Amino acid sequence: MSASSPPLLSAHDRRLCHESIRAGSKSFYAASRLLPRNERLAARALYAFCRSSDDLVDDAHNDGHASDRLRRRIELIYDGRPIDLVCDRAFAAVARTYRIPREIPLALIEGYGWDEAGRDYETLDALMDYAARVAATVGVMMTLVMGTRERAVLARAADLGLAMQLTNIARDVGEDARRGRIYLPLRWLDEAGIDPDRLRAAPRFTPALGAVVSRLLDIADQLYDRALTGVAGLPLDCRPAIRSAALIYQEIGREIRRAGCNSIDARAYTTARRKGELIAVAALAPFPLRPPMSDPPHPSVQSLVEWAADRDPSAPRGFDAKFGRMLEIMAEAHSRRQALEAVQR
Repeated sequence: MSASSPPLLSAHDRRLCHESIRAGSKSFYAASRLLPRNERLAARALYAFCRSSDDLVDDAHNDGHASDRLRRRIELIYDGRPIDLVCDRAFAAVARTYRIPREIPLALIEGYGWDEAGRDYETLDALMDYAARVAATVGVMMTLVMGTRERAVLARAADLGLAMQLTNIARDVGEDARRGRIYLPLRWLDEAGIDPDRLRAAPRFTPALGAVVSRLLDIADQLYDRALTGVAGLPLDCRPAIRSAALIYQEIGREIRRAGCNSIDARAYTTARRKGELIAVAALAPFPLRPPMSDPPHPSVQSLVEWAADRDPSAPRGFDAKFGRMLEIMAEAHSRRQALEAVQR
């Protein structure tokens, strides 16, 4: 079971972080309810900071320097002098409690800066560099909140962040184009005979565009498969929540496919009923006994994993390892019972 100290947040700040995730993302809110209390508080504080930062960059009145101000706020947070905003106070408490290296949130802000600059992405590798910053950073920070610094687990958490961001991009093609943004790899669009300027000027679904969206979802599904193996490396009482988040987001991709990969005329989502079904699956289905996939991190997230990883890991060996695994298996039933109670509340 996970054992951690809670981030030091006032009741007022806890309530506002709770309201932020509840209003901003029904999927993440639903999954976060399965986390133990301390990790749940930290996850919602992280979400509040990320949501506030993203909104600041996307604001129609942004003067082009929002990301610079966010970098300064990060430096003040790590200097122990956060400005008087709920999201900054909350993130400061989380960063201090869980020893989150400052390079990771700075990478997140760098990604927001790319949004602010209106950057396009010529290749899939370039897009993955962006996804690493705006999404894999969050997966890595969440893993630190759950008390894990093992490289293999961090790499799989980064995979989950990448997969979720690619799903977001596949879902929001029309919405982004109407805002003058394209996140699909430009080279893929060129290969499909799609003019990005025309797509921005008059978003219209075509089978060729659907094929590009499907291609991106294929990459996301590969990443989900890798990421889900990392759940076995998390504390028992955190596993249902992370598995829920992955399954709910992967279901968005399936909804996109059911709509013929038409992300122009409608925005795919997972119904409340389906979320409940997936949460039940995540909470009650047995977890695999195999360890997290040991494949190296995707090149785009290598630095994130190194910044976060334990520099002197001491994994148990021999009898200690077998005994520890036996205790985990014995605790599985207890964990599933607790998760079921959370789903039913």
